[in-house]
Amino acid sequence: MLPEPRLSNKALAELSHRLAVETDAGIDIRRTWQREAEMARYQFKPEFADIRDAVGSGESLAAALARTGKVFPPLFREMVDVGEQTGTLGRVFQRLEAHYRHMVEAQRIFLSAIAWPMLELAFAIFIIGVLIWILGVIGSRTGHTTDVLGFGLVGTRGLVIYLFFVSLAGLAVAAVVIAIQRGKLWTRPLQRLLIQLPALGPAIEKIALSRLTWALHLALNVEMDLRRVVPLVLRATGNDHYVRHSDQIVRDVAAGHPLHRAFSRSRAFPEGFIDALTVAEESGRIVESMDRLSKRFEDEAQAATKSIAVILGFAVTGLVMGIIVLLIFRLAGFYFGSINDALKMAK
Repeated sequence: MLPEPRLSNKALAELSHRLAVETDAGIDIRRTWQREAEMARYQFKPEFADIRDAVGSGESLAAALARTGKVFPPLFREMVDVGEQTGTLGRVFQRLEAHYRHMVEAQRIFLSAIAWPMLELAFAIFIIGVLIWILGVIGSRTGHTTDVLGFGLVGTRGLVIYLFFVSLAGLAVAAVVIAIQRGKLWTRPLQRLLIQLPALGPAIEKIALSRLTWALHLALNVEMDLRRVVPLVLRATGNDHYVRHSDQIVRDVAAGHPLHRAFSRSRAFPEGFIDALTVAEESGRIVESMDRLSKRFEDEAQAATKSIAVILGFAVTGLVMGIIVLLIFRLAGFYFGSINDALKMAK
């Protein structure tokens, strides 16, 4: 089955902007979603049409969004529900726009940092393919074939097999990345493992805390029930290392414990975050404190995004260098072997 389509962060930011402007301007929600249904991209037209029909019949926007499956992320759906209940929908859309624009910027930083190493890898893969084919052609004429990788991949047939496995590996990596982003059950242990790794783990933690504090500021700013806040903000981290503590934190909050104690008992969060949350609660200014903290973590998350890109860049560069060294040794072996054969024939 094909994966269920989801709106990108860029699309969510643009949608949130339009909805914020039209909500604050007092435009009828039925007109708003009539226009959105007409503008929607092809793969999302059925869901946007369903929303249009639902709000047109008097249903709440939150209920309409809930029936669209996973086209809209949980944070978006939950905050719309709260915004409708508290009469702050325009402000909610403004904050959602800012949140998704931050996400888009983080993605841009990561992709720009990882672009060059990926080009190096693509070039190395291309060169290997060319060598497999050329050395196969030369071998068919001289009778001496050279297997540059040592896997029996020679000539046109070897090139086809090589490209097939390269494509398969690329699809596998893409599938794992998408599965991690969507929190699939079979990748959750991998999420918990990655955050424990040196260098990579602290960077992932900064990004997760940036999302967590922003979601906390967003949710607490509209007076949302804490038992509902906790699962929402933990899901916003996008990492099972934090999400798996949701039940315990909800139980502690329901029992009357303050947020900082409930989060602290999970032992999943760094002391700096717990200390800031403690001060925020005890001062009675948790909304303002989470706003400031989210901005600090946002800056740290951008630096962390660059750090992850650098780490992956070094990994890719190391892979490319390993490939080059392998090719040098394989070709050197072929070259010296040919010289040795020629010397034997001369004797």
